Amino acid sequence: MNTFRIKRIIKCILSIIALVILDQLAKSWAVDKLKDTNGIDLIKGVLQFYYLPNGNTGAAFGMLQGHQSLFLFIALILSIVLLFIIYNIPNDKKYNLMIVTLTLIIAGGIGNMIDRMTLNYVIDFIYFSLINFPIFNVADMYVSVGTIMLVILFLFYYKEDDITNVEKSIKSVFIKNK
Repeated sequence: MNTFRIKRIIKCILSIIALVILDQLAKSWAVDKLKDTNGIDLIKGVLQFYYLPNGNTGAAFGMLQGHQSLFLFIALILSIVLLFIIYNIPNDKKYNLMIVTLTLIIAGGIGNMIDRMTLNYVIDFIYFSLINFPIFNVADMYVSVGTIMLVILFLFYYKEDDITNVEKSIKSVFIKNK
């Protein structure tokens, strides 16, 4: 076992736990302060904290309403796969941003998975009223920011050789080198 990789995965897991706690605290606050109210205007006509009555039983933008088991399964499998990738990413500082983005995505998935498991819906409470954007939560921000950052990294930061090195590192787990 590689000590550096074990330390990396422990740091990631601790970061995920901290991010999930922040998400759950924000959702708890939303339930306590926003439920059965008209919400709180942060910027009138632009941004509001508004508790979504009955929660969100769908995925992004309310798609696939009522498929909780599917979402739980996907979140669990994706979290395991992304942790596996984080563990196997080469030991090079240029991959730190990739690790951060994957950590954000995992934390967001787990934050919403907790809601689905305990409530059978996700608590959403952040609303951009200016553009009538779907109501979302902190975990959704983790997933969105992580995904956007990952796309930017792949398009503009990492070179083809960098991605090939990650692929080789992951494949080496399954294929023994001669």
